Amino acid sequence: MQKLIEKIVTKPGQPGMVGDGFRVFNYIPGADISKRRISPFLLMDFNAAYDFGPSDHIRGVDVHPHKGFETVTIAYQGSVAHNDSAGNSGIINPGDVQWMTAGEGILHKEYHEETFSKKGGPFEMVQLWVNLPKKDKSVKAHYQALTAAGMGKAVLADGAGIVNVIAGNFNGAKGSAETYTPVNLFDIQLNEDGELTTSIDAGHNTALLVVNGSILVNGEIAAEHSFVLFENSGEEIHIKANQKSVILLLSGEPIDEPIVSYGPFVMNTQEEIHQAIEDFNSGKFGVLN
Repeated sequence: MQKLIEKIVTKPGQPGMVGDGFRVFNYIPGADISKRRISPFLLMDFNAAYDFGPSDHIRGVDVHPHKGFETVTIAYQGSVAHNDSAGNSGIINPGDVQWMTAGEGILHKEYHEETFSKKGGPFEMVQLWVNLPKKDKSVKAHYQALTAAGMGKAVLADGAGIVNVIAGNFNGAKGSAETYTPVNLFDIQLNEDGELTTSIDAGHNTALLVVNGSILVNGEIAAEHSFVLFENSGEEIHIKANQKSVILLLSGEPIDEPIVSYGPFVMNTQEEIHQAIEDFNSGKFGVLN
């Protein structure tokens, strides 16, 4: 049985700036989709393709904390460098993904990679926030660097395209990321008239973002930059590309726990939020210049 589509949201409103390096459209929770409705996903910011131009000033987001959830940064065009207070650093190039588990708390900064910044060019990224269940909100902070070369891959029949399996399982191809709750995250790249069919657990909250192109999904047209939210019924998803297209498909088992958030902290109770703020202010998240 096909999954029914609950709603298709076109690109929401005007973009906002995160720091001075990320020009984003907010789909979760900004497109009238609550955090509980799309649990375990808390946030989706989409930096649609935009040329910031060459600059000797390194644009980005300065040091900021996270606690109680995970951030997932997916690079389509341009390169992002990052550092954190656990001593990790790296560069996320096109096709790469950084999956950071903030857990008990971490300081982080991310910015345009220096060579890319000086040269300029198209910049296109997605960042997701993925919630952690209560039992895992205090795990030691860590991250997974998922390279394009090491990504799980499914080559589609008849030259239809390729699926980079970031997390979960796509038709038998397993993703690279380790997750705390069941999550599927697929970077789908379809050629014109390319088609695919896959099944997603009916109990998962499921959605997709048309990063580029235009598609027909379960019989409905989704134009470029549309966000498609599926009902929690049926399992089958069929996608056909009207033109060369890139699609991000996400699904996850809902975390049936209270969500209390304050900026970069996501916990289960207000008391835990107060404790997170106290921990941050007292330096327990470490130091990052």
